Amino acid sequence: MSDAPKSDDKPKKKGMMMKVLIGVALIGAGGGGAYGMMAAGLLGGGEHEKEDNNPKLVLKGEEDPFAPKTEAKEGEGGGEEVHGEGGSKYKTSYFTFTEEFTSNLRNSEALIQVSIACSTRRDGRVLMWLKKHELAVRSAMLTVLADTPEEDVYTMEGKQRLQKRLTAAINQVLTSNEGFGGIDDVYFKSFIIQ
Repeated sequence: MSDAPKSDDKPKKKGMMMKVLIGVALIGAGGGGAYGMMAAGLLGGGEHEKEDNNPKLVLKGEEDPFAPKTEAKEGEGGGEEVHGEGGSKYKTSYFTFTEEFTSNLRNSEALIQVSIACSTRRDGRVLMWLKKHELAVRSAMLTVLADTPEEDVYTMEGKQRLQKRLTAAINQVLTSNEGFGGIDDVYFKSFIIQ
């Protein structure tokens, strides 16, 4: 008998070694994939889920932790706020732009001059962001006004479309700067066409 290894043993050892290496690689890839999915919040008990830090809806009667500080003026009631029965269950806060908006209308000699306010049912962060980015918001709103056809300013439906376009413009500016819009509606306090 010979002590030399059989030529059949080498391929068997190589084949066995390849199977072990492939198994280890698959286990490593699976573990890495599972870790990645857990880190992304797709697997696991939710400990790694991102907390939603967007402004929240504020129920009537609830305190808004981000409410802007206001001082009661003489002659105004400084007492507790009273809400009516019915209507929305959420508190509405308003923001009034201090300056009027004056713009030409699209393909027209006419000018429009409007005083505008807007509302939110979200917490006070939306109002803070609106004040913080008022310059960019005003610019976006003037662009919308300048792109309004003259026939829209004479009809109720046209004015409603304009309100929706202004709301979308405000929310786009807030979203691009703060990651969240939050404005529900735009209101005309005055509306003059010249």
